[in-house]
Amino acid sequence: MALRALGDVVAENSIRFLGHQTHTHDVPHLVYVVAGSATLEADGERFTLARHEAVWMQASVPHSCQIHDGGMVLGPFLDDHASPGARVHALGVVPALVELMTTALVASPATNEQIEPFREAISDLLRAIGRPRFPVRLPRHPAAVRLAREAVRSTAPLETLAERHHMSARQVQRIFLSEVGLPFSKWRTRARLNGAVAHLVGGGDVHAAARLSGFATRAGLLRALSRETGVPLDRIAQDPRTALAPAA
Repeated sequence: MALRALGDVVAENSIRFLGHQTHTHDVPHLVYVVAGSATLEADGERFTLARHEAVWMQASVPHSCQIHDGGMVLGPFLDDHASPGARVHALGVVPALVELMTTALVASPATNEQIEPFREAISDLLRAIGRPRFPVRLPRHPAAVRLAREAVRSTAPLETLAERHHMSARQVQRIFLSEVGLPFSKWRTRARLNGAVAHLVGGGDVHAAARLSGFATRAGLLRALSRETGVPLDRIAQDPRTALAPAA
């Protein structure tokens, strides 16, 4: 029997197979793709999510989800104190989260008393991987905010990004220096590395961390991590999770 047909067996849970229209929640929220793929629209951004990828959202973020390929999506509510630093935080595939979500599916908690330990465990894990290694903040300028969010995931040069957002590269540089205190390139590197560190601390491999954080190669990511953290390159290459976890 197909997943979609199986989803109808428990009618009240069929939304996990059907997706849902734009809505909000009054607590932090996780969208996790169990199978297939999904398109999530959150806070005006669109995320194409493959199997085991997740997006972590603050409370009150408007979002909708379309599920593809006969897939299934889970959306656990989180504790109030388990909120990401940004309104929407794309996590990619975090192995520790995959293991935890698989455990929850197998255990199938049904009552609030049974669900709470799983909610706490997910919240604890997200807080651990969500602590930024490098202090970065978004600029205040609305167009620069949109550009910054795209820049973290994109490999496009500043000139291309600026043109997409109807700005000049010089204007972007000026905004970042005055509102963030960093040149755009430095801000972009540190913001990307925060995502990479979170993925590695969550048990991910370096290749996936590089791809998720916008680095073209594994070597490029390792060099940037060593340069920004001061941790020797060979130590990070040998065991990135251990090398980066203490400060993360």
